[in-house]
Amino acid sequence: MRVHRGYWSLPKAALHGVVAIGNFDGVHRGHRALIDVARTHARELQAPLGVVTFEPHPREVLTPDKAPPRLTPFRIKARLLAEAGVEHLFALPFNQHLRTKSPEAFVHDVLAGGLGIRHAVVGFDFRFGHKRAGDAATLAALGEDYGFSVTRVEPVAWREAPCSSSRIRDAVAAGDVGLARDLLGHPFMVEGRVVEGERRGRELGYPTANLRPPIGRALWPAPGIYAIRTSWRRGAPEWHDAVASLGVRPTFGGGELLLEAHLLNGAANLYGERLCCAFFERLRDEETFDTARALIEQMDRDGARAREALARLGA
Repeated sequence: MRVHRGYWSLPKAALHGVVAIGNFDGVHRGHRALIDVARTHARELQAPLGVVTFEPHPREVLTPDKAPPRLTPFRIKARLLAEAGVEHLFALPFNQHLRTKSPEAFVHDVLAGGLGIRHAVVGFDFRFGHKRAGDAATLAALGEDYGFSVTRVEPVAWREAPCSSSRIRDAVAAGDVGLARDLLGHPFMVEGRVVEGERRGRELGYPTANLRPPIGRALWPAPGIYAIRTSWRRGAPEWHDAVASLGVRPTFGGGELLLEAHLLNGAANLYGERLCCAFFERLRDEETFDTARALIEQMDRDGARAREALARLGA
């Protein structure tokens, strides 16, 4: 997948395609429905398949105090879109120049003038242009003038309710990573640089790779013990089974929030690596233990449960 940070001076291979337009935070089942519809049109038109999104998220610019934390930072979002078969990702900078464009100016300058699209796919609640003045009907009417057609996709219902980013955020915040995985169609993931810890896990026979929550708005699951998979390779990820503790380590007096991931199939020197952690199942709450031996025995049980959960859940 090619990532384009603007809409001018694009390579010919990126032009005259079919695009799905939206924020795609989470790249969840509803977003994938848009991409599937766009893919069908792209095949019919023998055109490239693209996604048009915005960086940063418009709500982070327009209402920063009310903007929700992201489900997927850009790096993870891009990887998920590539895995969904998107050929071109147009990550448009949501700056003063773009945010003040009227709906017609956005179509004239970006979709028709810059990308030269042949078809656009949008969600049921799609809004665009200055002060969100345009909707799917506006886009379809403008498309008639500028030579492209539009498909509006209805919301995807999942588990008797619409599949939405806000619903997934609530599940993650509550620690229900199983529901989040079900709604997303893939595990909820966090990513960060492995940092030095207190090396206490190594002393207990459970060496860990440690991540701190990023500064600012960041969505992490509720504290607890989780069955996860980890990857630290660029490109196509190679996943490794792990058990993770997310919390403040109350048995040893507490401290800053930290994600400590223990690889189940052997330790690796991961200091300085960029680690991605995919959450599959919550095993239990974080607890305080009277002795190190009691903690180790519980960690043995956690590791066994994590192996069972990951084997049951598959890839």
